[in-house]
Amino acid sequence: IHLATENEQHLSELPEQAGCFKETRIVEFIFLLSEKWHLDESTRYQAVELLERFMIKQVEQMCGDGGNSKGRDQGQRSSWSSVREQITNTFVLRLVSCVQLASKLSLHYNKVTSDTALKFLQSLKYSYTKQDLLESELAVLNTLHFHINVSSPLAYVELLLEVLGYNGCLLPAKPLHQICVQLLDFCYLTRESIYDILLKIAIENSTPSKLQIAKFLTVKEDFMLLAVGVISAGVFILSPRHWEQVVEHLNCITGITPQSILEFSYAVVKRIVGSTTP
Repeated sequence: IHLATENEQHLSELPEQAGCFKETRIVEFIFLLSEKWHLDESTRYQAVELLERFMIKQVEQMCGDGGNSKGRDQGQRSSWSSVREQITNTFVLRLVSCVQLASKLSLHYNKVTSDTALKFLQSLKYSYTKQDLLESELAVLNTLHFHINVSSPLAYVELLLEVLGYNGCLLPAKPLHQICVQLLDFCYLTRESIYDILLKIAIENSTPSKLQIAKFLTVKEDFMLLAVGVISAGVFILSPRHWEQVVEHLNCITGITPQSILEFSYAVVKRIVGSTTP
């Protein structure tokens, strides 16, 4: 109930730019960095979501610093150019700070120290100091008003798997968890193409309008839908004979319709096998 409420609140407060900083290259960078530093599974998703929330807030603050509306209109192009330059210059530093903060949130023994982060940045030819790292972490915390401990989609997946087990679904728990994590990685790395398939299924049209794309934003940012879709696809791959039972259980637990769960699973599996396969 707590996760469902958190998800609903998250969807009700979505900024128009949600998802802008979840493009594949950024997600891949964070995933590889988390792997390099041997961080636990939840940290990489937490870091992606943290960076996304921070960057959108930062851009909003930077763009909102202009004077009156007439002045902003006249200087819009040069203003955006200046904002873009500032973002570009500090982006890798901010990304590393988000991974650092996520590692601390996970309470993992292998959290990222300033020395580790600094060594990595120096290997990329950046000349940051420990003071810069500290100020960068504080910038992220202040911009988000210290509201950084938000549940990642993995928390939704793991809780739903636990409820399925409690409800008597006889599933291979460990292999299913492993494949769900792999599928969640896959959904993050191929996010745009998966949701593009899903949007076209939903509107029954291969050329969605701008309004339809805008309205679809809440679907793209729905962590509960992502979690049920990942579990459903995982069961379909791992243990097809249990699939219908699991979809029924997921529907009862979350209230998400079997049709929506089916469509998400289809989009994921279709993206895995490739569009040329019937």
